Amino acid sequence: MNQTFIGVSRPQASLSLVVRQIRFEASGINSYELTDPEGGELPPFTAGAHIDIHLANGIVRQYSLCNSPMERHRYVIAVLRDEKGRGGSRALHDSLRVQDIVTVSAPRNNFKLAPTAKKVILLAGGIGMTPLKSMAHALEATGVPFELHYCARNAGCVAFREQLESTWEHGKLHFHFDHGDPAQGLDIAGLLRTAGEDTHLFYCGPGGFMKACAEASSHWPAGTVHFEHFKAPEPSPAAADAVAPGSFMVKIASTGALLEVPAERSIADVLEEAGMHIETSCQAGLCATCKIRYLEGEVDHRDYILDDAERGQWLTACVSRATSGTLVLDL
Repeated sequence: MNQTFIGVSRPQASLSLVVRQIRFEASGINSYELTDPEGGELPPFTAGAHIDIHLANGIVRQYSLCNSPMERHRYVIAVLRDEKGRGGSRALHDSLRVQDIVTVSAPRNNFKLAPTAKKVILLAGGIGMTPLKSMAHALEATGVPFELHYCARNAGCVAFREQLESTWEHGKLHFHFDHGDPAQGLDIAGLLRTAGEDTHLFYCGPGGFMKACAEASSHWPAGTVHFEHFKAPEPSPAAADAVAPGSFMVKIASTGALLEVPAERSIADVLEEAGMHIETSCQAGLCATCKIRYLEGEVDHRDYILDDAERGQWLTACVSRATSGTLVLDL
């Protein structure tokens, strides 16, 4: 969550990588190994990082890197085909082939391991395992004790099972299968009832799983719970019925220019139209690609990525709105 760019977001450096291998990992899940066409090293990444993948049809999607950060020769992602999604996973499954050249961004990380943790609990729901697998490799390399809990429907839904079942010197692996009934799965509340000293929790998974983890860890000390959504949560019935907010104004600090943001458009859209390019990707407040510093105004953030400290000075231009007054942007 700690990107440091200031002002207008600029396009991330892009890489042209070759699809070296596609591997069936579990029900509906393929892994994709991406390497430099000339065999060179790739930009380094840290556990929890993701890359943007640009598909031929113009779709851009973010996928977590799930291999060890110690590996500089490849990036590995795992993608669950989602028939009810926005089309990115289907396009990737249907169009990407071995030896294809694909454009990706340099790795970015909004879900970093805590350097002060003396122990870590990794709690994965389904495909939410991908960033946590990379974390497990990093914790193993640095000698930090960890528990990895992998929640899935059944054994056929477990990706990277052979790798995960290898011997971990510093970690313990637990599989939890609910066979479609959450009551038969992991007792998340029981697992997280007691927050261990200097223990940090990281979790990622689908909406219901995320809600259960949030409720079960609500009493943990501030700063010890970390999470990443891979899909925007469904709005509550009250929020879904709420009247959409009206237009508001943004002011560009460097020029004094005032721009109106209509109810049906985003800050990013309006800035782009005014000639100020704002790099965007997820358009749902999940990736922080469009993070912008603001200097004045009250913000309805609507994102799922910024923490409380960041929200005091940053907003995500794809979803944030003003609740009152004019938003003054540090542009």
